[in-house]
Amino acid sequence: MSAQSTFVIVGGGLAAVKLAEALRDKDFPGNIVLISAEEHLPYERPPLSKEYMAGKKSLDDATPLPAQWYRDHHIDLRLGTEVSAIDPGAHTVTLPDGSTVGYDKLALATGSRPRVPDIPGADADGVFYLRTVDDADALLSALESSKRLAIVGAGWIGLEIAAAARGKEVEVTAVEFASLPLLRVLGPEMGQVFADLHRDHGVDLRFETEVAEITTSGGRATGLRLGDGTTVEADAVLVAVGAAPNIELAQAAGLDVDGGVLVDANLQTSDPDIVAVGDIAAHEHPVLEQRIRVEHWANALNQPATAAAAMLGHPQPYTSLPYFFTDQYDLGMEYTGYASGDAKVVVRGDKGAREFVAFWLDSDDRVLAGMNVNVWDVTDTVKAMITSGRSVDTSRLADPSVPLDTV
Repeated sequence: MSAQSTFVIVGGGLAAVKLAEALRDKDFPGNIVLISAEEHLPYERPPLSKEYMAGKKSLDDATPLPAQWYRDHHIDLRLGTEVSAIDPGAHTVTLPDGSTVGYDKLALATGSRPRVPDIPGADADGVFYLRTVDDADALLSALESSKRLAIVGAGWIGLEIAAAARGKEVEVTAVEFASLPLLRVLGPEMGQVFADLHRDHGVDLRFETEVAEITTSGGRATGLRLGDGTTVEADAVLVAVGAAPNIELAQAAGLDVDGGVLVDANLQTSDPDIVAVGDIAAHEHPVLEQRIRVEHWANALNQPATAAAAMLGHPQPYTSLPYFFTDQYDLGMEYTGYASGDAKVVVRGDKGAREFVAFWLDSDDRVLAGMNVNVWDVTDTVKAMITSGRSVDTSRLADPSVPLDTV
């Protein structure tokens, strides 16, 4: 690529900044334009429901690169600017004022947004969603002045905020339609671990429960009315019922989409001059041999190097396994791999003490995923077990006295 080439990155999260960094690290000499809808420098989002919410990390701590870096590396950073359209034929993106920016290569890192349930009161004052640092600041302010928080949804965001709220001595009621938290991802046995954890810390968990309405008074949320007619009183309500990928730009531009932007093993979309990374990328994973789309920090961190290589004409497959982590109360967890909650589970260690490793296996006893809870330095071994594709002896796998790398 020549010094006259222009690469445009659309997005303002970790994936966007890591892609700009990767392009310069790979000695791309041309113009890089990074267009972000938010006014803040690109930042990491996981701390918003973890350390930032707990007061242990600032926005600066969650900002990978300072403003000076963009200047030093000649990045045309356009904050507070939302791309309104992409014209693949003309190789341009359109900005809200009608102006356009031309590109030779385009990267989409548009992330996702909270799902808004179709229930009365979902847009009332005192109802919070968590995606941006501004959302986090608003929720933090509410928690400082609230005694009772109602949470709709018991997924990762809901549980992490429940833990942060209990740390501030706020009463928490969490309402979940499923029979246990995280059921689709972890299955019933591991879902119960998290249910027990939160109940042990005073959270009122309501499972198999539908929210009929977020109740209001004077336009402000006062709690929940449940499907059985009972009510939950609250000073603030958090809605955490999942995220929707921001694929509208890609879809309107004619790119192939199906619940995400379809990309090949190299993160290339159906347009040879456009790549997609992060939450929106429905990736043909060469190791897992299936198409997956996961909303994980590790993808935002690691996929940009692969996307940069594709933009520079040196495609290489993205082979990293999905990885995510959580910290709730005294429980720290890392999850590696990809499995459905209905896969067979083998537990190694003390589940009651919350010090164990759980493995999800297929019908041939091959490891699909592993989750270490308050047990550390096993992630690399778990990765090796998954990528080997070999069957394991489940009795040895469950025995902590057997070295994990010999199972």
